[in-house]
Amino acid sequence: MKNKILCFHLLNDYSGSPKVLSQVIKGFVKSGHEVDLFCAKNDEEGFLSNLDQVNYRPFYYKWSSVKLLTLFRLFYSQLILFLRLFRYWNTDVVFYVNTVLPFGALLAGKVMGKPVICHLHETSIKPQILKWYLFKIVELTATDVIYVSEFLKDQEPIKTTTSHVVYNSLSMEFMMKAKEYSKKQKRDTVLMVCSLKAYKGVFDFVKLAREMPGIKFELVVNAPFDALGDFFNGHDIPTNLKIFPVQTNVHLFYSRAFMVLNLSHPDKWVETFGLTALEAMCYGVPVIVPPVGGIAEVVQDGVNGYRIDVRNMTTIKSTIKRMWKTPQAYQRFSVNAKKRIQDFMPDIMQIKIQKIVIDT
Repeated sequence: MKNKILCFHLLNDYSGSPKVLSQVIKGFVKSGHEVDLFCAKNDEEGFLSNLDQVNYRPFYYKWSSVKLLTLFRLFYSQLILFLRLFRYWNTDVVFYVNTVLPFGALLAGKVMGKPVICHLHETSIKPQILKWYLFKIVELTATDVIYVSEFLKDQEPIKTTTSHVVYNSLSMEFMMKAKEYSKKQKRDTVLMVCSLKAYKGVFDFVKLAREMPGIKFELVVNAPFDALGDFFNGHDIPTNLKIFPVQTNVHLFYSRAFMVLNLSHPDKWVETFGLTALEAMCYGVPVIVPPVGGIAEVVQDGVNGYRIDVRNMTTIKSTIKRMWKTPQAYQRFSVNAKKRIQDFMPDIMQIKIQKIVIDT
């Protein structure tokens, strides 16, 4: 077993992929591995901040609204990262690369002959030429690839590596807090937690709230407060909808949620997993998700939630109304949602990933 693991992620924030990596790293530390975490230096906090017993190795990268500048910064950051990693030439280490973006680490690991594990979360990368480039590097460098869903494995097959499907899980800390918060609130809102992107269905959620004035809606986005004004400029926000910037504690929102939605547009962004759906079901909250992608593997249609295309807004509205008016049916969905969580317990993910690391 390799005792030292180098973990790589591009940008630390409160989105799904760094959240999963933070759980993976905690598992490594608990198992006695020494962990060096390479992540872009960021003034903002995220799920990868302040992890215990982790050696932080920050590198330069900064996102920009100017796409060409962001692309330049990405390649510059990965060149510097690639060169920095040669200090590990004579060290027995495993490279654990989270997402395809830290490609400098993939290349350095390959050149030095180290085991390289790439944890794939994404498929919707633009422009297409960048996606081709990033996945080609994974194909040429990775010894093992971990997919977060069967859908992603089928969508992005990499035949030159050993492939594994390991579903994401919730952290034990999240599950314990959910148990505590579940007792405190009345469930009377429809909730969506997502990135501040149109293809995530943000404006569809606003429209849905406008057309259902008798129900309270809450939208939590992974963006600072300053970004909200520009994004929603010119859009009429109904009085029954409250919009919140990035939150470090989402438990308050889930604990008062009656239903949780994911309205991503399947023709523009396919969800490769569905962490927010899991979080909702941990609270016994039924969900509505797209009918395609990895998120559809999490939700059992008509059992603990529904798979409905965002373009079928009439069905989404009628489903919410039906669940609102039929407490017995809602309770059945709620019980089934909590049962489904047992398939995504933290230990299941940790054991599978530990085995992959040991076998490299």
